[in-house]
Amino acid sequence: MICFPVSRDKRVHMAEPLRVCITGAAGQIGYSVLLSVANGDVFGKDQPIVLLLLDIEPMMTALGGVVMELQDCALPLLRDVVATHDPYVSFKDADVAILVGSMPRREGMLRKDLLKANAGIFSTQGKALNEVAKKTVKVLVVGNPANTNCLIALKNAPSIPVANFTCLTRLDHNRAQAQVAARCGVRVDKVHNVIIWGNHSSTQYPDVSHGQLEGGQKISDAVKDDAWLHGDFITTIQKRGAAVIAARKLSSALSAAKAICDHMRDWWFGTQPGQWVSMGVLSTGSHYGIPEGLIYSVPVQISNKTWTVVDGLEISEFSREKMKATADELVEERDAALVFLPSKQ
Repeated sequence: MICFPVSRDKRVHMAEPLRVCITGAAGQIGYSVLLSVANGDVFGKDQPIVLLLLDIEPMMTALGGVVMELQDCALPLLRDVVATHDPYVSFKDADVAILVGSMPRREGMLRKDLLKANAGIFSTQGKALNEVAKKTVKVLVVGNPANTNCLIALKNAPSIPVANFTCLTRLDHNRAQAQVAARCGVRVDKVHNVIIWGNHSSTQYPDVSHGQLEGGQKISDAVKDDAWLHGDFITTIQKRGAAVIAARKLSSALSAAKAICDHMRDWWFGTQPGQWVSMGVLSTGSHYGIPEGLIYSVPVQISNKTWTVVDGLEISEFSREKMKATADELVEERDAALVFLPSKQ
């Protein structure tokens, strides 16, 4: 374990430090998100931060270099950094846990082997969260398969409210916003209320049927091309991660880190009136025919650090078919992964 204290100016009264754990912290996504968290871009410019960095034991030397860089940044809000390979250390009294690290699919790896490896990782992390994190901890699962990994972690942390577990589909949400903005020739912040339904996978359904440009114009009226909206737009978002890998020879890191920050900032400070964002959350079976017990991406509005599903949206037959396809995949993933849990859940 590596730890360094950062000096405190006792003349300035500030909030108690927020304890933020980031797993896979020596990897490219974890590394890319650290500065934004530590310099106040996510939780506020008056919020001191303690960073709790978790990675696997072979990455401890690299993680030590990350700690040195954080120290060299001379960040006024950063109070302490702890780097460890022990989840019971990294999750101790955590207020926020951003679970980036996971087993990636390697060439020749069977899908069941990927699910088995990640079931073990997220079972362990869920149990550690359950035992040592604050019961108010907000958990964001990023490591893929993110929806199912989130479900595994949740099932192993019964003392933490299920609403405190979410998975990242904000990257897909941001991608959809950006594609619409480019198509309409407007700034991306003028595009509101796109939706990502379902799994963070190639079956996800990016839906703009309820979206608007600033001023109230429907996205469909601004685009004036239903064939694109029902065709290339959807497949572009579904396959964007693969396209980035093909171009960079590495997975998305900068955009994933930005999406993590967007997700947590909105969870912390809330969404704008009349607007929503996409988050993977546990389905109760009471919204849009989504099966109970899945971590499924839906539109949510957030207030007082509490999300609520945006209800009552009209769902077309086209949308319903797309939503069912991604739900079916999630049911299959869930059922396959639960077999590999170390103990019955």
